Amino acid sequence: MKTSYHRLQLVTSAIALTLISCSNLEPASNLNSASEVLSPAQGNPISNNNPNGNLTTQGFKKNVLAKGLERPWGMASLPDGSILITERVGRVKILRNRLVKQVPIAEIPKLFVSGQGGLMDISLHPRFSENNLVYLIYSKGTFEANHTSILRVKFDGTALIEPKVIFEVKPDKSGNQHFGSRIVWLPDETMLISVGDGGNPPLELKGELIRKQAQKLDSQLGKILRLKDDGSIPPDNPFVEADRVNPFVWSYGHRNIQGLFADPISGNIWSTEHGAKGGDELNLVRSGKNYGWPLVTFSREYTGGDISEEQSRPDMVDPKLVWKVAIAPSGLLVYQGDRLPLWKGNLFVGGLVSKELIRIKIDNNNPIIQETIPIGQRVRDVRQGIDGCIYILTDEKSGQLIRLEPI
Repeated sequence: MKTSYHRLQLVTSAIALTLISCSNLEPASNLNSASEVLSPAQGNPISNNNPNGNLTTQGFKKNVLAKGLERPWGMASLPDGSILITERVGRVKILRNRLVKQVPIAEIPKLFVSGQGGLMDISLHPRFSENNLVYLIYSKGTFEANHTSILRVKFDGTALIEPKVIFEVKPDKSGNQHFGSRIVWLPDETMLISVGDGGNPPLELKGELIRKQAQKLDSQLGKILRLKDDGSIPPDNPFVEADRVNPFVWSYGHRNIQGLFADPISGNIWSTEHGAKGGDELNLVRSGKNYGWPLVTFSREYTGGDISEEQSRPDMVDPKLVWKVAIAPSGLLVYQGDRLPLWKGNLFVGGLVSKELIRIKIDNNNPIIQETIPIGQRVRDVRQGIDGCIYILTDEKSGQLIRLEPI
């Protein structure tokens, strides 16, 4: 239950962009302290088993591969090792042979770039080597009426062609907050997408605070949705036979998930979710379950005061971790590579506000160690490359692509 927790301090840009040579490598051996977190008492508490503050013996260095990316949001590794990168302003770039170039793409239908909205995540179809399909999530519409949408394109090796909108979130909302949006694929080639609750107070929908949409099963806001690769409904979705429930809903009670990962080894679905003023969460997500927002939460209103007097209910799923002080989590990875072997199986969480990468060791689905790797810029995405290294995107006006690699 959320009501009993242990506390711990965390120990914690053809357009070519300027590239940093391999000689400009920053050793990353120092781990800084970070925000206070809470961990469920019924699992193992987070433990600090190294009082000197450096909890890792994995040697690694930070290699800045590219600079000058404008608000990059998501990335996807191609089979040849090249990387497609989205910029929130509506561009797609490719890092190939140490050069970053813009990828031609047809006009994105009614792209809405404002606040948190724009072109966001990118993902390859599981059978990309056969069909060349790429999926993009973006915000579509106007400030008065907008929603999260999925655009499917083909990559011919040079350009993104044959655009088709295959899914649009309902209902429309106003404003420029809380779109989600991450895509992950399940073994059956269905996808999960995260959709935010619509925004903060005083934003309303149908006469009530829009965040209440997260608990309304006829709404797609504040949910993880499950779709087939053509945007249609999988017949085995948890609520597909239920009355007055949107058939795409897979889980609900979410505020704004910007970290989502499907672990192919364990089958677990992990998410990181923004709180309001504090209360960011790490969740182990299951089909059909309610994750509480906004009825139960550790978050507080930006204006002060509690959002809810409750932090737990027996019919709702408690988070695995809660950050009392906001890190603003975005990007999530379960590392399964061999280049950094001591980190295999560990969770990596990006922090926008905290400007760091957080490593979490998991034992029996419970966190037992946390530490932080300082990045110094807002971390928007974290992925494992086909080379087995860890890649980080920083969300800045002149953002970077950084690789963590063994020394």
